[in-house]
Amino acid sequence: MHGKIIFYEDKNFQGRSYETSSDCADMSSHLSRCHSCKVESGCFMVYDLPNYMGQQYFLRRGEYSDYQRMMGFGDCIRSCRMIPMHKGSYRIRLYEMENFGGQMSELTDDCDNIQERFHMSDCQSCHVIEGHWLLYEQPNLRGRMLYLRPGEYRSFKDLGYEGMRFSSIRRINDSC
Repeated sequence: MHGKIIFYEDKNFQGRSYETSSDCADMSSHLSRCHSCKVESGCFMVYDLPNYMGQQYFLRRGEYSDYQRMMGFGDCIRSCRMIPMHKGSYRIRLYEMENFGGQMSELTDDCDNIQERFHMSDCQSCHVIEGHWLLYEQPNLRGRMLYLRPGEYRSFKDLGYEGMRFSSIRRINDSC
């Protein structure tokens, strides 16, 4: 099943709308602003800056009438990325330092506290081998998040997360 999301210019699903089932790098080409949305199917990451940058938030099926209040977004949604279904296995390598340096820990499942479980002082780079993951700023899957697709992430600082410490992680499974 493919995802489907409808964005609205104003809160409470008012104003002009834009519907998509794929990634959108810049919402301004469709709407002058975006303050509410409905996820009819699938899962999406939404971003407060164009080109999948800035603060991001995970959305699953449901209605989001005012994300400034619900998610703490400073402005409005400027880009979105559909998260594809994944039914295979999950595997990620977390590294204590940038460029895959320091201690390495491999996960195949969720982890509520990376530092406690693996005795790592920090997590500054990773290699997603299989699956899609959400990395969270705080233990117990709380705080700001970072969506990770398969690939190498040499430095979270290069992604705009300088000084941020990631403390928990979860798989994005086929429940979207």
